[in-house]
Amino acid sequence: MSSALAAPQAQPQGTAVSAPATAANPFFADSPLPLHYPDFAKIKDTDFAPAFDQGMKEDLAEVERIANDPAEPTFDNTIVAMEKGGRTLTRSTTVFYNLLGADKNDAREKIDEKYSPIFAAHTDEIRLNPKLFARIQSLYDRRASLGLNAEQLHLVERYYTDFVRSGAKLSDADKVKLKDINGQLATLGTQFDQKLIAERNASAVVVDTRAELDGLTDAQIDAAADVAKQRKLDGKYVLTILNTTGQPPAAQLTNRSIREKLYRASMARGSRGNEYDTTGIIAQVVKLRAQKANLLGYPTWAAFVLEDETSKSPQAVNDMLGKLAPPAVANAKREAADLQAMIDKEQKAKGQPTFKLEPWDWSFYSEKVRKAKFAFDENELKPYLELDNVQQNGVFYAAHELYGLTFKERKDLPVYEPDVRVFDVFDKDGKQLAIFISDMYARDSKQGGAWMNSYVDQSALTGFLPVVANHLNITRPPAGQPTLLTWDEVTTMFHEFGHALHGMFSNVTYPRFSGTSVPRDFVEYPSQVNEMWADWPSVLANYAKHYQTGKPMPKELLDKVVAAGKFNQGFATTEYLGAAMLDQSWHQISPEQAPPASGVMAFEADALKKAGLDFPPVPPRYRTPYFSHIMGGYSAGYYAYIWSEVLDADSVEWMKQHGGLTRANGDHFRDTLLSRGGTKDALDLFKDFAGRSPDIQPLLKRRGLDTPAKK
Repeated sequence: MSSALAAPQAQPQGTAVSAPATAANPFFADSPLPLHYPDFAKIKDTDFAPAFDQGMKEDLAEVERIANDPAEPTFDNTIVAMEKGGRTLTRSTTVFYNLLGADKNDAREKIDEKYSPIFAAHTDEIRLNPKLFARIQSLYDRRASLGLNAEQLHLVERYYTDFVRSGAKLSDADKVKLKDINGQLATLGTQFDQKLIAERNASAVVVDTRAELDGLTDAQIDAAADVAKQRKLDGKYVLTILNTTGQPPAAQLTNRSIREKLYRASMARGSRGNEYDTTGIIAQVVKLRAQKANLLGYPTWAAFVLEDETSKSPQAVNDMLGKLAPPAVANAKREAADLQAMIDKEQKAKGQPTFKLEPWDWSFYSEKVRKAKFAFDENELKPYLELDNVQQNGVFYAAHELYGLTFKERKDLPVYEPDVRVFDVFDKDGKQLAIFISDMYARDSKQGGAWMNSYVDQSALTGFLPVVANHLNITRPPAGQPTLLTWDEVTTMFHEFGHALHGMFSNVTYPRFSGTSVPRDFVEYPSQVNEMWADWPSVLANYAKHYQTGKPMPKELLDKVVAAGKFNQGFATTEYLGAAMLDQSWHQISPEQAPPASGVMAFEADALKKAGLDFPPVPPRYRTPYFSHIMGGYSAGYYAYIWSEVLDADSVEWMKQHGGLTRANGDHFRDTLLSRGGTKDALDLFKDFAGRSPDIQPLLKRRGLDTPAKK
């Protein structure tokens, strides 16, 4: 039951409108479209509930058949049988949860509310089935004598581990407790998600006059006016809130009071005591997670989670983050001194009293310091970074040069939103490799951030090829205007496409190991490596061209961008570490140490202070009440980005030493790592690629943490 075992983080209680379970339901059979691409034109919200119900019914019937098979357990009649099952539930939940993130609506929220605890219970019913687990344990105990190949052997071990970590060895009484906790966590997770997106939309900053938006481009101001019109606020301007603490417009807004208003609106999310307040949910979730960990034999939730990651233990994570924090904060303080000096100089020149650097001033004055130090600002780059050009002649071009891929847009496949684009992806031999879905623009129905997901997973067992999607939240320009990107958005496009490549290159037999089915603290690594091609000279020369004149970005401007690479890294590392340390603090406590809702913000403040990351001008990238990563799949795992970056920075050095953007390097990375999915221990995959264990020095050098900060 591949769908049930990789169950969606089913997330709360309402009523969903159901349609009759008829053969017309598009989820009752594989999609007839190319590569089983979802037929969005035929999928209705009323199709989901019947498909879920039918899928779970089929799953349980198959589990009973496998569990009660009188024949001795074999790899084929137990493991393979489970890998083949669950197709109806896989099809329906995959599309549903992907759409819930990309295009949420009221009907889908109600379905989510109803089915989150039901899915949690369904997964428990399978993984806590004693007869089924007995067959898996029998195979696990005899695995060395079964004549299995390496992938099959690893699959048996993985199934055994999954079931044990799901409570298969608990007593009947403890299984009842576990089921109750899982149901509560599923419901609370959905409630958090719903409050988060509602609060984000409600927290948008309304500005009365165009003059107050001085510093933004005309296109940005027009876009803010368009958002206001959509919200029936004609004549006003609306600055929407991204999911991070920092908000991009603050880097440009000259009006300090508007910057402060934007910052405070962002920081207050989820902790204002209104209907969107999430502190009560967080208090319950961290306590329930700690209780679940104790039930499964672990002292804390972090200990439970990290045992199954490459880090293996909270101590290993604490040691690394602890080593990075002091130099990061020291560098941030040095950067703050530079910003304060800039403020003092400007205010003196104006004949006005100076003011103390505040968080809402950081990005604005760091841009000024950047411009002074490197003689450029972000706005100089934007005309050379038009969205379609970056994607087609940058992201796709790098994939062609490195891996031999080619892309062809197709207009004949249905999409769930008009701006979504679809591309056929062809391999180096000309055969179709995958379908790629590109969803770049922000909208109120879309969750924040950027991510990759899969609609169809590759598997030799099923014969399926991948259908994968990238999602960003780029602000849509006014009609007729080009979409000009920031450098951060460019690197994000390359990053997310790295995840897409990981999914598209999958070449495994069993669905359980497909694509990005690797540890959380490894999954970011291949995508981070792909960022290196954003400013690789031959790639950049191919896409960084002025959207009006077609002239290439001047070399001196590119040189400045590269030279500025370590600029503001004290800030960037400190804000990231603040969030990562918060995540660990929340998940390295016992149930008794979990605070009530009223103590959530005090716990956060104390955690940052203990970690040495309570530097007021640099708040954490995410505060607890809107830290969606740790309420979902990254609980106790947000450290994964920098843990993966150790491997990434080391791999970038390897690539450079071996000639950079070459087919030989691409094929080697693909063959040893990208195509292997979860078929092997993650660090062994890195060693297969690099020929050695990872080295942290390239990361320290990249982030400017290899030498003490100057006082």
